[in-house]
Amino acid sequence: MSSSFQAPKGVSEYVPPRADLFYAIREAFAEQARLAGYGYLELAVFEDTNLFKRGVGESTDVVSKEMYTFEDRGGRSLTLRPEFTATVLRSVLENNLHKEGALPVKVWTTGPAFRAERPQKGRYRQFYQLDLEAIGSEDPQVDAETIAIASNWYRSLGLTGVRLLLNSLGCKECRPAYRALLQEFLRGLDLDEATRERIEINPLRVLDDKRPQVRERLAGAPLMADHLCAACKAHHDRVRELLGDLGIGWEDTPTLVRGLDYYTRTTYEFDHPLLGAQSGIGGGGRYDGLSEDIGGPALPGIGFGLGLDRTILALEAESGTPQGAAFAVKPRCQVFGVALGQDAERRLFGLVAELRGAGVAADMAYGGKKLKGAMKDADRSGAAYAVILGERDIAAGTAQVKDLAGGDQAAVPLTELTSTLTERLSR
Repeated sequence: MSSSFQAPKGVSEYVPPRADLFYAIREAFAEQARLAGYGYLELAVFEDTNLFKRGVGESTDVVSKEMYTFEDRGGRSLTLRPEFTATVLRSVLENNLHKEGALPVKVWTTGPAFRAERPQKGRYRQFYQLDLEAIGSEDPQVDAETIAIASNWYRSLGLTGVRLLLNSLGCKECRPAYRALLQEFLRGLDLDEATRERIEINPLRVLDDKRPQVRERLAGAPLMADHLCAACKAHHDRVRELLGDLGIGWEDTPTLVRGLDYYTRTTYEFDHPLLGAQSGIGGGGRYDGLSEDIGGPALPGIGFGLGLDRTILALEAESGTPQGAAFAVKPRCQVFGVALGQDAERRLFGLVAELRGAGVAADMAYGGKKLKGAMKDADRSGAAYAVILGERDIAAGTAQVKDLAGGDQAAVPLTELTSTLTERLSR
């Protein structure tokens, strides 16, 4: 270890080459969001604690057990964001985006979120998400659109083992009667005190309990899918019909609840079986009452959060490599420059800049290294070609271009170097 300091326990950090994969898949998502008309948001990392208490729900594990909350110098209670939806909706309302154009407001964002959990593979205290929200429409086509964006992104990464789990959690019209029925069933079970308290606050959250001993007792519990009102059933049927039209398969999962209180109607999760206990790699749903919960107008919405960390783990699990080679990551270096002498170094520095201006990833050896050491750097860089420039080459108006994979080397006129390399790389 080269330092007496280490990253805090439970933080997911990325360094090259794994960080190149992290960046590339994030950029691939940005393209999917752009194609569907979603604008980018850059948001605060911490918020007023009450935003999450009111928005996410005080009965959730996220709020009751997992938030990083602190008091600032002014005595205000602030919390590092444990999720994105409440923060996105707060920003949309605060900046009046819902009043400035056609609805829905379509936005996306990305960055770290924070939960005080027991660290394990795929579950971190600082983790990274891609978040996308469509705010201001109840149209089931918007539900299907958000699912399709996520599905297309997973497909673009080359993931083949992703499953879409789908459910409906009803609305304020049909959920109260179901809630009472579920409470009656749960009160008759032998459950621990904390779970019995949850029955009275939000009984649907009990269905999300992952403990085997609890899940055994839940067999035979009434399901929301059997108690949807006509409007919710029609909405859910339409979402499934639209997904079928798009060729997106799903699995009806009537016990799917997810861990946040604000979900209504469409609820979904993307699952990857190769990840074991932490198989959920993303998910989302509709939250038609959340705006009112945080003091805003009635404004329906739907969105998702996709886990970057778990998506990388899924790529690595499918490809069998630690860098997820199934997804093509753009090389950090395509051409590596090797200068022999000070004049050549100065000339090559300009040529590297010219290559970068033409869209070629280019680097060079620094510190006046000899040929042998510089060529080792070229091999380590992963470049396809090395450009070797010496005093005699400058006098001849050429540079030596070496294919680092095949070993072939040829002189190329300096005036044609950028066009020649660009053309070769395009093959």
